[in-house]
Amino acid sequence: MQEKNNKSNIKTLSLGCRLNALEAEKIKNMLAGMLHSAIVVNTCAVTGEAERQSGQSVRKLARQNPDSPVFVTGCAATRNPELFYQIPNALVVANHDKMNPTAYMNALAVAPCNFNTQKELVFHHNSPIMSKQFIQVQNGCNHSCTYCVTRLLRGTAVSFPYSDILNDVRDAITNGFNEIVLTGVDTASYAHNGMLISDVCKKLLQDVPEIRRLRISSFDPASPEIFKIIDLIHNDTRMMPHMHLSMQSGADDILRAMHRRHSAETIRRIVQYAGADVTFSWDIICGFPGETDELFNQTLDLINTVRPIKIHAFPFSPRPGTAAFDMPNRVPRQKAKERVHQISSVAEKYRLDFMKSNIGKTVSVLAEENNTARTPHDIDVFIRGGRIPARTICDVKLVEIQDDRYIGEIV
Repeated sequence: MQEKNNKSNIKTLSLGCRLNALEAEKIKNMLAGMLHSAIVVNTCAVTGEAERQSGQSVRKLARQNPDSPVFVTGCAATRNPELFYQIPNALVVANHDKMNPTAYMNALAVAPCNFNTQKELVFHHNSPIMSKQFIQVQNGCNHSCTYCVTRLLRGTAVSFPYSDILNDVRDAITNGFNEIVLTGVDTASYAHNGMLISDVCKKLLQDVPEIRRLRISSFDPASPEIFKIIDLIHNDTRMMPHMHLSMQSGADDILRAMHRRHSAETIRRIVQYAGADVTFSWDIICGFPGETDELFNQTLDLINTVRPIKIHAFPFSPRPGTAAFDMPNRVPRQKAKERVHQISSVAEKYRLDFMKSNIGKTVSVLAEENNTARTPHDIDVFIRGGRIPARTICDVKLVEIQDDRYIGEIV
């Protein structure tokens, strides 16, 4: 399959989440052999800035490749197709059709340009060699978070059969991947034929003993499944001891306004249950409508209590069509940005504290490109010495910290 992709002249650009990147690779495989040459852009609309960047990227690629089709799919193309219709060689394929090859052929058939000849594409977005394989287990979401446009564009939750997931994992192992990452729009909601996401993890570890490392990309902390996942982490060293939680806030009043289903106390219970050997990272939205200084400080207090080792903080972006778009008490953009900086500074301190506590220890890491690697807690390591092939798992002694990453030496 990889050899087929190398020979094809289909290029993909993925913007936004890891799920988009995984889907882009699937689209590339699907179209290989069907088209002489094409560019596929899987767009993002999670924020206004992401949508703007999607439009900018498509316009640039279309301008550089005026005689080649530029297929535009993903959330921005679904939410705002008019943004791309004005580009002559941009062909829009909505989210619900993105895995349907006929949709691409139909778009091509009504295109105003002639794309029947082989083209040498102008494309400067080469993807890095992946050391881990992402496996999609579900799509869509059934919840009603007031800020989220993705659920509107991805549709309702659909969980994939375990047999399909198992086949994808076995293919990944055959292709040399030692780490598997399960992903989806709302991975925690997985439910198919009586199996929940913890059952999928447990069964994969049983059915594919060759798996060296297994992760879940992101998790809703409201799901009771999180405690079963933590049990797996405690009982099987192949289950990586780090989880990314879609937190969004640490203030209960804001969480209720967001229609999130967890509370600050939920997080405290999760962290206590997990113990010191399991780490967490968070997403945090700063400046959600109604977030007073007092409520923002509640988020800071929770961070100071449970000490996540990484936080992706970003300012609230009002998305048309969501309930939060018209909410009163909008926080000024500049104030939201200041809160992002404040949270990021606090999070960096706790991350550094955690990293310092591991200096001198020997850990098993997964090598990526250029002698970089990832620890079980998903922290970068640069390995000194000779070249280490990507996807290699090796033991490294953590000797120092430079620029938010460890420096390691092969043991």
